[in-house]
Formats: sequence, C-alpha cells, structure tokens
Amino acid sequence: MYAVEYRRFYLRDLESIVVWPSRVWFLRPIIPGVVLGGISAVLWHWLNSTAGAIVAAVGVAWVALELALGPTAQARIQATGATVELPLVKRARRAGKVLEKIDRAVHATRGALAENPTAPAIGAQEVQTSVPSNSEAASAGAPVGDLT
Repeated sequence: MYAVEYRRFYLRDLESIVVWPSRVWFLRPIIPGVVLGGISAVLWHWLNSTAGAIVAAVGVAWVALELALGPTAQARIQATGATVELPLVKRARRAGKVLEKIDRAVHATRGALAENPTAPAIGAQEVQTSVPSNSEAASAGAPVGDLT
C-alpha cells in the first residue's frame, strides 16, 4: 500500500521560498569513492591490474561528476498559513534559475490581480472548511479553508 499526498500553493499566497545546500552532500562523492577504491585495490591485488584500473576509473569519474554537479539542496516554502519543506530542486546550483522563474510567475500573478479591480477580494469570499479524510487528518493539524 502507498499514500499520495498533494500540496497546492497559489502564487498569490507565497510568502517566501528558501533553498540551502544540504549538510551531508559531501557523503555522495565520498562513500562511492571509498567503496570503489577498496574494490579496485582488491581487484588489483587478487585478479589483475586491468580490472582494478577500470573500477578505479569508474570511482574517480563518479567522484568528479558529483563534485561537478555541486551540493544537493533542501527547500522550504512558506505560504499563507502553511510552511512545508519540499524537494524543490535537486542541486543548489540550479536553485537560482528555478527561483527566478517562480519570482516572474508570482509578479505576473500579483500584477494581474492589481490590474483587475473587478476580481473579488479574498476576504469577500465565503470560506468553507474541508473535512480531512483519515490520511489527511494524520498529516494536517487543522482543517484548511478552501479559497477557490
């Protein structure tokens, strides 16, 4: 069995998005490098130098790739009434591009709301509370108003 949980954030409700490098990102190149280095040494000694050199080359390539891609990232999205940690980007290097696209979309959405004075205000809408199901009740502390 599995459970699927969906989160929906409206661009007009975003308050902040914070992305930072993971603390243990350096384990991604170190662990495979050490393991493949050990296997390479065993193969070099017991089998032949060609097999050991191939495994060592794979280990060096793996470590070089991980270092070139940079640190992994974690992200926190804060919207009106909710703060959630989500995997927004895999690598911290890409975070700038993704945040720039989100920023443009937020500005476009908020600009469209400011230009359209006939749009109903959020406070004028009737707020209906949703009753969480069993799977939602465990993850959500209080019912959330449906603002659509």
